[in-house]
Amino acid sequence: MAKQNNIPVKEEKPQRTLPFTWLNYVLVLAGVLLIAVGMILMIGGGSDDRDIFNDKMFDFQHITLSVILILMGFVVEIVAIFVRKK
Repeated sequence: MAKQNNIPVKEEKPQRTLPFTWLNYVLVLAGVLLIAVGMILMIGGGSDDRDIFNDKMFDFQHITLSVILILMGFVVEIVAIFVRKK
């Protein structure tokens, strides 16, 4: 009869790693900042008096630059989710 070892075998638990690295969190923060700056640039341009029309509302900053920054922020957020450190 063969002798059996009664030594308990340690099962190796797989190491848990976080799904995001520091790079992901930095990119998320950068995306949030871009979106916030874009929203801040949209503020203003109106008139305090209802009877006076102000063309400043249709300025490059309010119409174009702020929208570009917000879209760039969303793109950075998407990249932050999918990027993986090798």
